[in-house]
Amino acid sequence: MKERAYKYRIYPTPEQVTLLEQTFGCTRFVYNSVLRWRTDAYYNEQIKINYNKASSYLTELKKNPEFPWLNDVSCVPLQQSLRHQQTAFKNFFDGRAKYPTFKNKRSKQSAEFTKSAFKYRDGQLFIAKSKPPLNVRWSRELPSAPTTITISRDSAGRYFVSCLCRFEPKLLPISKNTVGIDLGLKDLVITSNGFKSGNPGHTKRYASKLAKAQRVLSKKKKGSSNFHKARKKVARIQAKIADCRRDFTHKLTTQLVNENQVISCESLSVKNMVKNRKLAKAISDANWGEFVRQLIYKAEWYGRTVVQIDKWYPSSKRCNCCGHVVDSLPLHIRKWSCSECSSELDRDLNAALNIKAVGQTVLACGA
Repeated sequence: MKERAYKYRIYPTPEQVTLLEQTFGCTRFVYNSVLRWRTDAYYNEQIKINYNKASSYLTELKKNPEFPWLNDVSCVPLQQSLRHQQTAFKNFFDGRAKYPTFKNKRSKQSAEFTKSAFKYRDGQLFIAKSKPPLNVRWSRELPSAPTTITISRDSAGRYFVSCLCRFEPKLLPISKNTVGIDLGLKDLVITSNGFKSGNPGHTKRYASKLAKAQRVLSKKKKGSSNFHKARKKVARIQAKIADCRRDFTHKLTTQLVNENQVISCESLSVKNMVKNRKLAKAISDANWGEFVRQLIYKAEWYGRTVVQIDKWYPSSKRCNCCGHVVDSLPLHIRKWSCSECSSELDRDLNAALNIKAVGQTVLACGA
């Protein structure tokens, strides 16, 4: 059994909006207060605060007469925020992440509910402190009753619920197809069998509309009602771009996993690549990191294999016919001729063929 989150759009009533906003605010306040307390203890007294001490500090906050509104919402999201903070500190001390930061009320808001704070019955979802069920746009059925749910509000003002469920993935029939893929900017994916996905260019498509909305926002007085209206308009455009990018990535990765048994790709360091100021915007819009992440977990679900080759392998500069490697191959050269075997090579297709060959070698020899 594996766990998978199913995300749905919800349309809360005005009373539920008020309750959710209070819950988001209390959760954020508890997280920031405990983070400040732990930070002072760590830097001033060199004391590490564990989860049990943080939980006791939360109890003291709720008993404080200055914060009676902490008792107006469910205690579960407040407790869960401390668990998330404990995980963030563990990742920091293990060297996997940066120091935890404070939460901002203008960014995405979320609250997690465990089984004691919600009910799922007959296709309806109820949360604590609210009698009517949530108006959920059920786009697909849940495989099982959710173990936890996370209600969130993005910067564009949209509400979502993410249901964590256990499910048993069904393995796909074994396929004889193997493919190597090269990630690019003109075509986001080029496969060894000649398929080119193209580049929808979601950021470029909405660039003029986004620039106009940002110009309007820049002329508003910060903090005013018109400022927040203009800010939401910018956020809605950015959310549209993100939704289109996510949808395209999911469809493409699903297609590749369904059609091929073995998929070979490069292990790119996207965080380092976006430091190039000239290509950072295009690389971020290409969504390479998320693309590879989706390939890996979908392949694991459905019985496929993803092989990642060394990022320093000269896949573009090596001729797939004779193996000759050229000394230099600038990005603006899309087609080149091999000086050894006189083969006419397409840069991206040649790289995909080399990646496929190396991927099969790694799979066979374990190199």
